[in-house]
Amino acid sequence: MEAGEKRLAGDTARAANTDEVKELRREAKDLKEVIAKQTLELRLLKENMRGDGGDHE
Repeated sequence: MEAGEKRLAGDTARAANTDEVKELRREAKDLKEVIAKQTLELRLLKENMRGDGGDHE
């Protein structure tokens, strides 16, 4: 009854179902991988710009 009253009052938030949680977790994992790859690429580009490419023979 209380949940119905809240919805009528404009509170439309609800708990996510299992499929939604799985999808959100997969999306979060994918986004973390993208960020990790971009962070590594940026680090490598910065090193190359400074001349610290790591090729010290």
